[in-house]
Amino acid sequence: MKRLPLHHLHESLGAKFADFAGWTMPMQYPRGIMGEHLWCRDQAGLFDVSHMGQLRVDADQVSALEALMPVDILDLAPGRQRYGLLTNAQGGVLDDLMLARLGDEIFIVVNAGRAEADIAHLTAHIDGIAVLSDRALLAVQGPAAESVVAAHLPEVTEMRFMDAQQLDWDGAALFVTRSGYTGEDGFEISVPAARVEAFAQLLLEDKRLEPIGLGARDTLRLEAGLPLYGNDLDENISPVEAGLAWAISRSRRPGGARAGGYPGDDVIEAQMADGASRRAVALRPEGRAPMRRGVTLYDAAEGGRAVGEVTSGGFGPTVGGPVTLALVEASMPTDASLWGDVRGKLLPVAQTARPFVPRGYKR
Repeated sequence: MKRLPLHHLHESLGAKFADFAGWTMPMQYPRGIMGEHLWCRDQAGLFDVSHMGQLRVDADQVSALEALMPVDILDLAPGRQRYGLLTNAQGGVLDDLMLARLGDEIFIVVNAGRAEADIAHLTAHIDGIAVLSDRALLAVQGPAAESVVAAHLPEVTEMRFMDAQQLDWDGAALFVTRSGYTGEDGFEISVPAARVEAFAQLLLEDKRLEPIGLGARDTLRLEAGLPLYGNDLDENISPVEAGLAWAISRSRRPGGARAGGYPGDDVIEAQMADGASRRAVALRPEGRAPMRRGVTLYDAAEGGRAVGEVTSGGFGPTVGGPVTLALVEASMPTDASLWGDVRGKLLPVAQTARPFVPRGYKR
């Protein structure tokens, strides 16, 4: 298992660790998952996401990069970030990632569990992929995130959601984006690994900021209705099925300036035109028992037919009850009641709006 550059700091903060995607990760701190979740919703949380892959692509390779996903990268303005999807020939998703234009380069952040596969895939199609293995990645999320970070990087007050900047901190080049994966306002900050402990310690001097582990990161993103790769999104789930058709840029759609030309374009375009066989839904189970990944969903309490499966589920501390993401047959009415098989007992779930809690992005 690989260790984060801040491993010893996490130990000193009382973290409990678990293995995740080949890394030893802090899962929670003494406050506990529920306490950390609620703290982030009310104040600000510091997440160490240095396990994620950081890459750089030269601007002259942007056309080759764009050919691998249904996303407009050529027209991505300097200082802006965009959500992207690497697709396969079957229309499934190899990974979801973030792309930011910083100067003449595209800065990419990929999921930890897919980093090696992504790097192999990208280098097979693009020259000059640089793996930034000497950098750490921190996320500061929550209503107080701006004031916490602005105390040391005042320029961030001018940034809006999905803005990206390269900023200087005490001689260190930081790559800062106004984004995150909690549904709250905040920033992701790429820091040279050799300087990250000093930077993290400085941020943590602010009593509004507390360390948050991977456990609360998952409950936060689930309440925000954000997909997790490997659960709600994978090589056999298309962007349309996952409810991510919005991420397919207009210029890459039929009739657009650079329509198609990416892996699986025929499958994805057909699903956009005629509909997919499955659709992503948000569900609220009755009671307080969560329905977790793998639970089969039925269309009746007795003698029903299997019509879907839970892809992510857990207890939402802000919501005060269980929250669930699932894939169901597209033919199911949006107001139809469903039942989930939990240890042999069918329990009712209701379709609901997504996200489960309002998102606090600074537009």
